[in-house]
Amino acid sequence: MTDDPNDRDDTALTRTASTPLIPLLLDDEIEATRAYVAAARAPATRRAYESDWRIFLAWCAARNIDPLPAAPGAVAIFLSAEAQAGARPSTIGRRLAAIGYMHAQAGYDPPQQQQGAVAIRNAVAGIRRTHGIKKVQKRAADGDMLRDMLRACEGDSVRAVRDRALLAIGMAAALRRSELVALDIDDVAITPDGLLITIRTSKTDQEGKGATIAVPEGRRIRPKALLLAWIACAGFDAGPVFRKLTPQGRITTKPMSDRGVALVVKARAAAAGYDPAQVAGHSLRAGFLTEAARQGATVFKMKEVSRHKSLEILSDYVRNHELFRDHAGERFL
Repeated sequence: MTDDPNDRDDTALTRTASTPLIPLLLDDEIEATRAYVAAARAPATRRAYESDWRIFLAWCAARNIDPLPAAPGAVAIFLSAEAQAGARPSTIGRRLAAIGYMHAQAGYDPPQQQQGAVAIRNAVAGIRRTHGIKKVQKRAADGDMLRDMLRACEGDSVRAVRDRALLAIGMAAALRRSELVALDIDDVAITPDGLLITIRTSKTDQEGKGATIAVPEGRRIRPKALLLAWIACAGFDAGPVFRKLTPQGRITTKPMSDRGVALVVKARAAAAGYDPAQVAGHSLRAGFLTEAARQGATVFKMKEVSRHKSLEILSDYVRNHELFRDHAGERFL
């Protein structure tokens, strides 16, 4: 045996390349790539797309139409049928986005980019013109409503302590449901003035640049005290902040789901005497913005907390509050 590279068996490389190891490594890389591709969409968006796609598949199967690739004309008819069945224009838009996304994932051009896509554009325009695009607004859990909801979380049970902290932090930091359930103990810093909460990823920060939100100690909602009470009650020092509970009230190691947050908001609103159909998980975030506008906060200070990309949405909160302030007809109507 020799150590001279020139004397080595050149077939060794060939044998290595023919072993099952390389395909296995390639499979691992493919799976890793798929995971990164999936991460390009938020979990809630992927779930919505999957639901929309199943609806489209069922519609195609009932009519013996090929769903993949789908002809633009077929997609236009599907969207029109959905509108006739009562789907809102916003839902129609999401259905179309889901169909396009699934086509792209399968390596096909989305129907809205194919020749004949004008049929889709005309159908969507007609649906919006006929049915309108007004959003269904849920009630904002402003300062008064949140106070009532917190009072309705009576007792010192694990569930009550957790829900009080969840409601307070969700409103005080203007968090989305996905941001609430993604919070980790390491993302929360306790300061003499309140809390510093780090949001690692969010709907408007898909690249994960992160943001830090200051939450004052507070005198009315007292978010810091309620969060510390929950952490002390739960007895953990690492992992998810807001965790799933068993039906018996035992704390698990798993984070809550965004749907779980919505259910808590609805249940606590109902317990406080509000219509649960009028609230959703977003009511906490909207409640902060509504109350901030009512208290005279500028859109720039509101944006520091809400992290909206556009000031237009925040301006709507301010305008809605000031509709009757200094009204042009106040002196003569």
